[in-house]
Amino acid sequence: MGLIRDFIKHNFRHFNAAVVVDASEAYIKFLNEGNKIMVTLAGAMSTAELGVSLAEMIRQNKVHAITCTGANLEEDIFNLVARNHYVRLPHYRQLAPTDEVELLNKGLNRVTDTTIPEEEAMRRIERQVLKLWKRADKKGERYFPYEFMYQLIREGLIQEFYQIDPKDSWMVAASEKNLPIWTPGWEDSTLGNIFVALTKGRGKNYYGENIKNIGLVKSGLEAMVTLADWYLENTKDKEVGFFQIGGGIAGDFPICVVPMIQQDLKIDCKLWGYFCQISDSTTSYGSYSGAVPNEKITWGKLSVDTPRFIIESDATIVAPLMFAYILDW
Repeated sequence: MGLIRDFIKHNFRHFNAAVVVDASEAYIKFLNEGNKIMVTLAGAMSTAELGVSLAEMIRQNKVHAITCTGANLEEDIFNLVARNHYVRLPHYRQLAPTDEVELLNKGLNRVTDTTIPEEEAMRRIERQVLKLWKRADKKGERYFPYEFMYQLIREGLIQEFYQIDPKDSWMVAASEKNLPIWTPGWEDSTLGNIFVALTKGRGKNYYGENIKNIGLVKSGLEAMVTLADWYLENTKDKEVGFFQIGGGIAGDFPICVVPMIQQDLKIDCKLWGYFCQISDSTTSYGSYSGAVPNEKITWGKLSVDTPRFIIESDATIVAPLMFAYILDW
């Protein structure tokens, strides 16, 4: 205990490295005051296997809610059931377009230096989640994307396919803790694309039956409603902090809940009580991913007193280090 923390404190003294220490210390202080943290996941953090450290953060109550892209929601599950079939490409920068075509023909979908196998990951999960979609369709039930993923895990529909230790799956940990997960723009994902195809005839062609009700998966607007309720409930007596990995919709969607509540709903509420973003996006004109935290003050998201940090670095390196530092406290 203390070895990782001591190493980081001793060596990370300046620039982005120093911010890693400052942001981690502020995260710990924020939690020790009884507050909660939302983590937002952009990019391909699940395929980068962030679950190895994020799952433990969830289990130890260091993370209390997650907003992520549809890709991050599903790709942790893909990794859980098909890891042995992933192919790593350490020399991916040297691939020619013809090499990429060869990967396509093999059903290997490349994400930087690794590939997600079409049949063992995507189609394997499609066959199982289809059972849940069809059941909800027949019963007239509706769920958010993460609730269907929780059903997959809790009902044991994919357990026989596990190829990693489930302790390294952040979705398994989130399911055990029943964390709320918001997935704005879920249609921008493999399973979202498959779901739409099933409503437009693919089901009949492949399975003898279509999904009839496209509305059985709850929308982003409904997600904002539940996020507003969750935020108001959890800031009655304490505060909620914001730990953002990357940018885009995974970060922009949830952070907007505060100005929505205050400026549009006309209900007074607390601003986000802590903010940290890890991003390699260069600070630039009009870029959300590259916006400095101070800009969020003008939108009514953060206050002058909100502890705020931006670490301009690779999240696949920095996030596990920060999580290790926090867990090592």
